[in-house]
Amino acid sequence: MTTRTIRVLVAKPGLDGHDRGAKVVARALRDAGMEVIYTGIRQTPEMIVEAALQEDVDVIGLSILSGAHMELFPRIFEGLKKHGMDNVIIVAGGIIPEHDRQTLEEMGVKALFGPGTSTQQIGEFIRNAVAEKGMKA
Repeated sequence: MTTRTIRVLVAKPGLDGHDRGAKVVARALRDAGMEVIYTGIRQTPEMIVEAALQEDVDVIGLSILSGAHMELFPRIFEGLKKHGMDNVIIVAGGIIPEHDRQTLEEMGVKALFGPGTSTQQIGEFIRNAVAEKGMKA
């Protein structure tokens, strides 16, 4: 297996228009040596899956503040499964209530990062998760 750059798609699903946090994380991951594709705001689950497929990403970072994660995230997972992309690591950040965390983790979200999480911690988690999956980075 050859060493290659980790490819991360950062997406803002739903109608949430607040993207400062997503942009900060995207820039920090880029500065940490990852290739980052930022889709912008107001992305449908289908748009996110299509971008992940086209860009051949290792990781999808979902940033959500709107509270629609329980409606949108399952559709993203369904789309990824439909396209045989079960190996993509999904992480999420933003405002996610404690009572939804276990359900999201059972769904397949590998990590949930709330307000105040350092970008260094996010980058380290992604590097470790990719290494554990055997995707040499």
